[in-house]
Amino acid sequence: MSVLTLSSGFTFDYTNLYGDSKVTAEDISVAAGQLTKAHQAIVHMRSTGIVKGHLSKDGQSEKVLFTQLPYIQEGHINSPHVLDRLKEFGESLRYKVDTVISFGIGGSFLGNKVLFDIHCGDFYNFKSIEERKGYPKLYFSGNNLDPRRTEELIGHVINEAAVKQGEPYRVTLVVISKSGSTLETMATFMVAYERLKQMPAIEVSVVAVTDPAEGANETLLHKLAREQGWPMFSVADGVGGRFSVFSEVGLVTAACIGFNMDAFLAGAKSMDKDCQTDNIWQNPAFLNAALKYMGAEKYGRDIEIFMPYGDYLKSVSEWYIQLLAESLGKRVNRDGQEVFYGRTPVAAVGTTDMHAQTQQHQDGKRNKIVQFVRIAEWDTDPVIPNLFPETAKLADMAGLSLSQGMEAARQANAQALASDYRFNATFTLPKLNAYHLGELLYLLALSVAYEGELANVDAFDQPGVETYKRILGPSLQRLKNKK
Repeated sequence: MSVLTLSSGFTFDYTNLYGDSKVTAEDISVAAGQLTKAHQAIVHMRSTGIVKGHLSKDGQSEKVLFTQLPYIQEGHINSPHVLDRLKEFGESLRYKVDTVISFGIGGSFLGNKVLFDIHCGDFYNFKSIEERKGYPKLYFSGNNLDPRRTEELIGHVINEAAVKQGEPYRVTLVVISKSGSTLETMATFMVAYERLKQMPAIEVSVVAVTDPAEGANETLLHKLAREQGWPMFSVADGVGGRFSVFSEVGLVTAACIGFNMDAFLAGAKSMDKDCQTDNIWQNPAFLNAALKYMGAEKYGRDIEIFMPYGDYLKSVSEWYIQLLAESLGKRVNRDGQEVFYGRTPVAAVGTTDMHAQTQQHQDGKRNKIVQFVRIAEWDTDPVIPNLFPETAKLADMAGLSLSQGMEAARQANAQALASDYRFNATFTLPKLNAYHLGELLYLLALSVAYEGELANVDAFDQPGVETYKRILGPSLQRLKNKK
């Protein structure tokens, strides 16, 4: 067994990723110089914010500051004042606001949805206000231009307002955009804002999360918020959207639902400290990056299936897809050479996708790494009753807890893959809570930084995204001119 266990109980089991017929000790030894340089680059990034060759989308020098986010102190992006203000905002909603709608896309949605799913689950908005501890219902929009869902969400809020008797129905719209010109976010926000403002029984307030720059560098949304008198939180410079769950962008959702942001950041901080050693066998982000980089480059495992076992972890898979795709999917390296680097990420959920994707994982091309995530101890864990003792197959299940069945299935999946030289690994969280979630997300974020150094690509830009945007703008203008 090859398992790295942290003091928190978080583990990285890489048994099925390292050894004979996998990434070998010789592979690690041969890459020693490359690994040393990668770690030194991350140390430099952590202390200075400087990443070799990294520029903003405007071609300007730009620091990378996400490793600062777990450390709450004066002068940092997450200062004590920032955290206090977020908590005060959350308290201002309790027993006063009925519903929050969060508008955002990319990192302004995916990370926020993770926090909501882990803390709230599917049935949160059906709970009473007492069960929600006074916090409002919360819905997401602005992550697509889908006309049906947008209309249905607005109609749902209007119907809820009609049912409420006495006081007005209070809705807070949280609009998250660094620039204020994000098409999906701003379009759906404006549609909802107009419709809800027209309803006499609904009181609407707006909170903007945007670039804090003032003066000549003021963004469209910042200007609008200033003119309208909307409260504002910051989309910090130096923190790309896919890393922003640890900043005000993600923590504003935490505030709205009473998620423990202190524990979340403490988990991220603990993981960062564990990842400061240059000993690859004791540094989980470094080890994860190195094994997957070598698995892809030497053994052709250039697809990563991210497969947590648990329904509410599906959004973690979706968040990770953006993180991996935008960070490592690069046409050129830092020397300007075409390399077309990057693993293709695929979201899966165990055991659901054992009945959908595993056929391909097990018998398709040997070009995949399957990354499992499991929870060691669940807060609730029903035991299967023996309702039909004379039906052998059902009686065989009786007495097992649901989590025991799920873990047995995961182990069988991992063993079957490994028996056919299919690479896989497992992260284990002791419990599904804010602290261990912070550990997991931060480990993944730091891993892509390490892998960018190993592959000699900029893990913090996204030039491919700008290509379609340059086409989209004129296309929208032509559509408008036709009317």
